[in-house]
Amino acid sequence: MASFITKGIASLVLGAAVAQAQLWDQVIETSYGPVQGFQYFNQSTLERHFDISESNVTAFLGVPFAADTGYQNRWKAPQPRERWNKTLQATDFGPACPSKDASDISEDCLNLNIWTNAGSKDAKLPVMVWNQGSDETSDNTWWYGGGMALKDVILITFNRRDDAFGFLAHPELNAEGYEATGHHTSGNYGVLDQLEVLKWVQMNIARFGGDPDRVTVAGQSFGSSQVYHAVNSPLFKGYFHGGISESGIRYPYDTLLAGLATSYVNMSTAIEHGVNYTNFHNVSSIAELRTLSMDDLLIGSQDRVGNESIWWVTALSAQYPLIFKPVLDGYVLPEKYIETLMNGPANDVPVITGNTKDESGASPSTDYTVAEYEYYCTLKYGNLSSRYFQQYPAHNNQTIANQAWNAAARDTSLIGSWAYATDWYKAASADFYTYYWTHAPPGQSMGAFHQSEIMYALNALYANAGDYPFTSVDYEIQKKMSAYWANFAKTLNPNHGGSYTGKGSLPHWSPNSAKGTQKVMELGNSFGNVPIAKPEQVKLIMDYFHQQTPY
Repeated sequence: MASFITKGIASLVLGAAVAQAQLWDQVIETSYGPVQGFQYFNQSTLERHFDISESNVTAFLGVPFAADTGYQNRWKAPQPRERWNKTLQATDFGPACPSKDASDISEDCLNLNIWTNAGSKDAKLPVMVWNQGSDETSDNTWWYGGGMALKDVILITFNRRDDAFGFLAHPELNAEGYEATGHHTSGNYGVLDQLEVLKWVQMNIARFGGDPDRVTVAGQSFGSSQVYHAVNSPLFKGYFHGGISESGIRYPYDTLLAGLATSYVNMSTAIEHGVNYTNFHNVSSIAELRTLSMDDLLIGSQDRVGNESIWWVTALSAQYPLIFKPVLDGYVLPEKYIETLMNGPANDVPVITGNTKDESGASPSTDYTVAEYEYYCTLKYGNLSSRYFQQYPAHNNQTIANQAWNAAARDTSLIGSWAYATDWYKAASADFYTYYWTHAPPGQSMGAFHQSEIMYALNALYANAGDYPFTSVDYEIQKKMSAYWANFAKTLNPNHGGSYTGKGSLPHWSPNSAKGTQKVMELGNSFGNVPIAKPEQVKLIMDYFHQQTPY
């Protein structure tokens, strides 16, 4: 366990000076059994990273929220867990769900982690439930929750099923789904894992000092799609009150959607993948698949379908587009993204979404020749390519061509977020906020890369200081960034909540509007509204979008 936490008797000595009662001294009764956490921070970490000497932060790690998902529980909604009576010492992260990228894996993986600053059970602190990216685990320093807890927001992380373990569809599973729900549904077990966490929060979080009426779902990359599915799905109604979707909700006409983690597949495609996966394992039924070992199901191979060679990277492709991903089933995922945008979300709650500067095709290491730049952009923009090159010319210079490629990619992300936010107000009324993260963490060459904002937003630089040479600039950016996230969890408005502890005042972040003002909030190197692009560039990219088939 990392050095910023302390456990057991030694931690109690350090905590003795804290005035109010401590949750780490108490056994908390959950719906499945009693748990006891531990004092999370040591004094040196608090002084070094937060300029304080004591805190109430208690962590509860590896708390099960559902039954083992192995064998007969495979490809089912999370099942109730058998109660335990002996107090669970919640001091270590639980095993991760099956993945090629994790070392400690098990199908008994539906566990969650809680960081709370409550000094008593009646504190009624807001709650943020965090969704990580695909094939990642809850045990990752990027989303350790001690820093957010210091801002009086309870942070919960959890493990969920991914790949074929979480998103396998099959005709037999559809039949099971119909029997259970009245809908021919399968393939969304990883989404239902998130719903089960939210149900657990409603039943239990008050015992950890939390407020079940102030729950924000948040996540990044594939985790952002989990947030998006919660906003869109009637099954989630009443279980959460706001959403933060980082990298991010994209305009349904954006062609990048098909390959990104925020995408889905239709049922026929999902069933084709599921049947091929079943056949590859030399069985013909779900019942037989449920008898195989986890290790068997992790094995990948090459399967020939017609004249195409398709790699079934197990359950496990972290390639994009993912083979196994959420399924448009008319139940968990009720509608296409474009339909939800036009008809209104099932859960009309305030939402934050945005992207980072160096993702979605943009990168500091872009290295196209002028010929390659012109070829690929002509291929992409087709009959709009002459207008494209007027707005993003190469001037027969490779450096300028690379700059133009990145500018177009970045503008597309900003315009997509803005376009979605503008159309949101046609059928929804809750505030919608968009951002553009621009700060590159120090000590690396990938710029403001995919995921780089998370540790700032969650006040988690303390847990990542061994990997990046942070400076005072980073810590000041963190104070602003995490204040917006904590404020949103508290009030559903990033500007209000009293979470900012830095110099001066927190720059005001205005929500988008139905009028479509072409601005987005820059977060990172600067904090304030910036244009999404030049008007002619906005017109070009919107015209390009509307030549596409919406997702």
